[in-house]
Amino acid sequence: MLKLRWSPTSPYVRKVMMVLIERGLEDRVERVTTDPWSADTDLPTDNPLGKVPALTLEDGTTLFDSPVIVEYLDSLGDRAPLFPPAGPARWTALRQQAVADGICDAAILRRLESMRPDGEKSANWMERQRKAVARSLDLLEAEAASLEGEATIGILSVLVALGYLDFRFGHEDWRVGRPALTAWFTKASDRDSLRRTAPPV
Repeated sequence: MLKLRWSPTSPYVRKVMMVLIERGLEDRVERVTTDPWSADTDLPTDNPLGKVPALTLEDGTTLFDSPVIVEYLDSLGDRAPLFPPAGPARWTALRQQAVADGICDAAILRRLESMRPDGEKSANWMERQRKAVARSLDLLEAEAASLEGEATIGILSVLVALGYLDFRFGHEDWRVGRPALTAWFTKASDRDSLRRTAPPV
């Protein structure tokens, strides 16, 4: 069995879980619920960065972080691969994954900053992260046509990122002014792997 250090609210874990479902690998992975923020967590024994997800292989090797894990998982099983072969389609998928992960990075940084005590939080830092997300969403709006077609790691990553914005920043509707991305997300959200990995309400 593979061992996945797992948290139900992490968008990066959600991406890994979606890949497990898409590749038919769920029964090969033991999920270990992990709170990376707990003072007594043993997570650093698997990932010195202290982050989830972390995937321990059968030989004891641990992979991190999510881009590495999902590419490894895509090498297993016999379903259609999520990583296109070398060529333009692969670079498109990897670029989409990078943009989506960057949205999650910025959103998480903004949220963590907002949770700091008054007098310690930086409004300028939070605004910087907000603008990074907005620019990335505008890029996805302009390139929404590239999200059509068969599922790739890029498409799954974008679904996760938009879902995370709804989860943590639902009061700020990212859909405003982005009709093409909104239409795509509405249609693409009817995906089993996305529904089954929704964070707790």
